[in-house]
Amino acid sequence: MIAYLKGEILEVKDDSVIIVCGGVGYEVNMAKSSALELEAGREAALYIAESISPYDGTVLYGFLSQQDKELWTLFKTAIPNTGAKKALEFLNKALRSVADFHAAIVKRDPKILTGIFGFTSKTAEKLIASLKDKMDAVSIQGSSKIKVVDEAPYMSGVLEALGALGYSAQESRRAIEQLYQAGINPNDKIENIIKEALRVLKK
Repeated sequence: MIAYLKGEILEVKDDSVIIVCGGVGYEVNMAKSSALELEAGREAALYIAESISPYDGTVLYGFLSQQDKELWTLFKTAIPNTGAKKALEFLNKALRSVADFHAAIVKRDPKILTGIFGFTSKTAEKLIASLKDKMDAVSIQGSSKIKVVDEAPYMSGVLEALGALGYSAQESRRAIEQLYQAGINPNDKIENIIKEALRVLKK
């Protein structure tokens, strides 16, 4: 069983890479966000998991850290009706901030999973039900990256205004998150905050 590969990245695709080790090129499926961190022509090291597909035979899945591999394995084994590829989709969203994803599951907070990570309400509830007692099995590294802004006094008004303009709640929350991290004044007029949020959304 292949557990680790180190070599030169030959090609980077949207959700996979080809890594050359000892003259052999291995195609490895990855979370999109992880694949984008790699660059053709440079050396990389990947933690590997194998999965058997009835159509493709043995398929390799690669991860930038052991933590990512553990989280993918947890998704695949603990969440009902979740295969290797679906687990990779879940991982891609969770990698925005594993520490915050962990906290959302432990606190059983579906709003964070839908608003920040982009899961549907049904999937968020499914994740919480399946993982709430198992997340501690994954060694979480890194600190929180996301500030929860739901309690900000302007949040509901801005979301409502942006929603009326056709933006989804997920897009709006991410725009406000960026403004929050940039040090926006929460006491500013809501019109100014909406204007700044639109500026972020139109980039």
